[in-house]
Amino acid sequence: MRAVQITEYGPPGVVHVAEVAEPHAGPGEIRIAVRASGLSPGEVAIRSGALRDVVPTTFPYRTGFDAAGVVDEVGDGVTGVGIGDEVFGMTTMAARGANADFAVLAAWAPKPEVWSWEEAGGAAGSVETATRVLDRLEVGPGHTVLVQGAAGGVGAVAVQMAVARGATVIGTASAHNHDFLRSLGAEPTTYGAGLVERVRALAPGGVDAVFDCAGGAVADLVAIAGDPARVVTIAPDFTAAAHGVHMSHGAPADETGAAVGAHADPLAFHGLEIAVRLAGEGRLRVPVAAAFPLAEAAAAHELSQTRHARGKIVLVG
Repeated sequence: MRAVQITEYGPPGVVHVAEVAEPHAGPGEIRIAVRASGLSPGEVAIRSGALRDVVPTTFPYRTGFDAAGVVDEVGDGVTGVGIGDEVFGMTTMAARGANADFAVLAAWAPKPEVWSWEEAGGAAGSVETATRVLDRLEVGPGHTVLVQGAAGGVGAVAVQMAVARGATVIGTASAHNHDFLRSLGAEPTTYGAGLVERVRALAPGGVDAVFDCAGGAVADLVAIAGDPARVVTIAPDFTAAAHGVHMSHGAPADETGAAVGAHADPLAFHGLEIAVRLAGEGRLRVPVAAAFPLAEAAAAHELSQTRHARGKIVLVG
């Protein structure tokens, strides 16, 4: 089958589509014929070499954590899903490999009918991350939440999931994305100099939690929250620890203590189930910035590294 691989550190040109052996579903897993899969910004950073000192990488490196498609293998012990079912879900962090013709999923849920394949293919990673961070921040009804970098793939989903919890959401983005954030339910503002003052003007009663999807402004975010324990970042911002801010960088093991192996953490399933319900209620959509053919994965990396994509970048076909 075809699969996307990174062959060395470098520019997008080091991303290639190679012929590799097909994976197969193990105990507690399913395999899908992939219709669409998500591009991970974290893997774009890995490819560039920006994380080489903190994320050990062996080449060739197979990419992709989330995908949607049609089930064609069911592993031992799996119930409630069968051959031919349409699902979306995610691999384990260790296995990866979702940017391919076939992918083995360790957590999954039925594909919502209202989502296209492109939306479903880019959903699971953003949903799991948003659920994990919002849970850690204990976001609930009546809270005010700042989402830094709210127009990106994770940020756009986090805004909607926070709103669904009954929170008031302020989101940062470039001015041309402000109407987009309003459509998701957030009060928009710009990032950069003066952020602390702008947020205080929008939330004179204070901010209960900060979800950082962008990085580069940890000190300001702590000042806005008033306590580093109320800030969580998913960006590769290695100044976070110096400010006492938790960097949430993967599921399941680093957040829950669960083993990363053949089985996903039950919390990952929980987040996907919530997404299915919200999608059915018309309260969660997955904005797709662009869809590239699998063979053009390098071009998808090129767009991602501009950091100006609105929503999730996906690979299809």
